[in-house]
Amino acid sequence: MQKSRKPLASIFLTVFLDMLGVGIIIPVLPALFVSEGTSILPEGTTAAQQAILYGYLTAIYPFMQFFGAPILGSLSDRLGRRSMLLVSLAGTLIGYLLFGWAILIENLPLLFLSRALPGFTGGNISIIFSSISDITSDTPKDRPKYFGLVGMAFGLGFIMGPALGGVLADNQVVSWFNHATPFWFTALLTLGNILLLYFRFPETLVHPSQSKLSLWSGFKNVQKAFSSVNLRGIFAVNLLMSLGFSFFTQFFSVYLIQRFDMSVKDIGIIFAWVGLWLVFTQGVTVRKLAKRFSSTQILRYSLLFLAISVPLLLIPSNPWNVMWINPFIASFQGLSAPNMTTVVSASQCQRTGRNTRYKSKYGLRRPNGSPIIAGYLSSLNGAYPIVAAGVTMFVGWLVFISLKMD
Repeated sequence: MQKSRKPLASIFLTVFLDMLGVGIIIPVLPALFVSEGTSILPEGTTAAQQAILYGYLTAIYPFMQFFGAPILGSLSDRLGRRSMLLVSLAGTLIGYLLFGWAILIENLPLLFLSRALPGFTGGNISIIFSSISDITSDTPKDRPKYFGLVGMAFGLGFIMGPALGGVLADNQVVSWFNHATPFWFTALLTLGNILLLYFRFPETLVHPSQSKLSLWSGFKNVQKAFSSVNLRGIFAVNLLMSLGFSFFTQFFSVYLIQRFDMSVKDIGIIFAWVGLWLVFTQGVTVRKLAKRFSSTQILRYSLLFLAISVPLLLIPSNPWNVMWINPFIASFQGLSAPNMTTVVSASQCQRTGRNTRYKSKYGLRRPNGSPIIAGYLSSLNGAYPIVAAGVTMFVGWLVFISLKMD
């Protein structure tokens, strides 16, 4: 048991620092592209072109991750978790440094490169999950404790990150703060994370395996995921819900800037508020409801109410009134995500007869084109991505109901 305790703090801090860095840049990215007076784009760029370019920038990270993450995962099976975590974080560090530099010199191509590189090397959370599986291979009952710890670190990072990013980008807080400052700070956090892993994180892989390396593993994994008649329905629901929620998370900031001219700091506060409710829901509400209802029973209602809640953001004429709606969105998403994972995993186990985790088996990463679609929608009207989010999730709910799962 002592062996499993050693990396516990390292796992928590690794996930927390990583998510803190991700959260910090959430309110900053859209402001670079759609805020009035932005200088990163060529002179004469229209508002519609700004939204489209932001969509492409947001899409390049998951697109590159689709190809890179399976390779990184296979290498971690061969060479160990610790070394591949260091490689992943090194790519993230370089990406943050390049992004900050691109802002200072106003270089748009470098901005895209700075997101593509950490996208390809991004996969540290998956490797952390693999490390947890390694650590708890002899004590599976401890696995929920570790996954719960990861969820807590993830949530805390998401609460603190956006608010901190909004402050670090606001020159009214400190005169020399600018849009590049959050990226310098995040790079420093990532460097600290690398040092923590190097000195404190032990190798957890005991039995290396020769996993096959292929640049096309992502496509093969998606094909496998949808090849089963019994599984393709629930995977379709998962896909639709993920796409819909990404429309919301990636373009809600754009909507707030375009309609209300909100500052980066205020957007950071709003997203921190969302994160707070997500953590509360997953830490308290999910546990209480799980004692009385099955995952499918919860999803019948949480998916529907999530789809209804998101478009309600378009009603308030005062930007701060969205604070009354966000808790509902966060709560229904916080209920839907873990219960959807449970249903998909149970469906996979039922089909194979083995207790496997569907993400590790099928690698359901996909070249996510939702930001590009949302970018074009936003170029027509800033409210359209929010509408599309609600519609997509409502369709996902209809598909889920049609499955008639017990």
